[in-house]
Amino acid sequence: MKMQKTEISGKLEKTALLSLLLEVSSSPKPGLVDRFNCGAHRDMDFFTFMESSAALSGYFVKCALLGTEFQGDHPKELFRRLRPVGIAAERTMFQATGGVNTHKGLVFSLGILCAAAAHLMAVLETELLDAEELCGLIANMTEGLSRSELASMNKSAGLSNGEKLYRKYGLKGIRGEVERGFPTVRNGSLPVFRQLKAANTHHMNEICVQTLLHLMAVNEDTNVVARHDLDTLEYVRQYARRVLEAGGVLTEAGKSMVLLMDKEFIKRNISPGGSADLLAVTVMLDRICI
Repeated sequence: MKMQKTEISGKLEKTALLSLLLEVSSSPKPGLVDRFNCGAHRDMDFFTFMESSAALSGYFVKCALLGTEFQGDHPKELFRRLRPVGIAAERTMFQATGGVNTHKGLVFSLGILCAAAAHLMAVLETELLDAEELCGLIANMTEGLSRSELASMNKSAGLSNGEKLYRKYGLKGIRGEVERGFPTVRNGSLPVFRQLKAANTHHMNEICVQTLLHLMAVNEDTNVVARHDLDTLEYVRQYARRVLEAGGVLTEAGKSMVLLMDKEFIKRNISPGGSADLLAVTVMLDRICI
């Protein structure tokens, strides 16, 4: 049945908001803000994320409406129209959190997802999308993003974390992930998430934390590198793999390792926030794709 533009935007707003809430509520998440503690953070807690999530709900509607109304010649134009909306949403987030960056990465990635999904839902007249087609559109929307924003930069001062990491290590971070159509999610975390759901024996909390561990085991998490270095990123990956080998949160031994991992990450000031963002993307793709 054909959905109206307002129905599409409303559905995607709810789904994006749910993705934010499920991500932060999943516990324990090593080094990250969750229901148990603040992780390796001193400027935010679980309630900061509640404030931020509520403040961003209207943003997702705007992104989705842009997608339903888009009739341009190239998907890159849709992405260009999103940029000022995203910048305004960042300001809204900072106002809600007192200047704390809780969701800047997800303002970027979920905003793009909402716009792309809304456009396809309107054009194809369907409520559920093919994940490959959706991510292909996102790749077209953001084609050349790393080159234009990172590789061609000529400034030497006032660099963002992403720009610093690209200059020092060649890491593209979330820009690279998005312009390749979320391959870490499509080929890794989404199949894991869906397999765990299909088993019908696990609580959503377990599914999310276990999926996060799979992401941490492979993701090029620039949040970790920004605080530390590439050696620490490899430490995170190897640690996550060891925990998964023990069963992750699906076994008693694995659960104990996750709790110890959390303590170690807090002690070492490690926060795998890039993987947490991809968990939210995973949840959203699961909800809107076949």
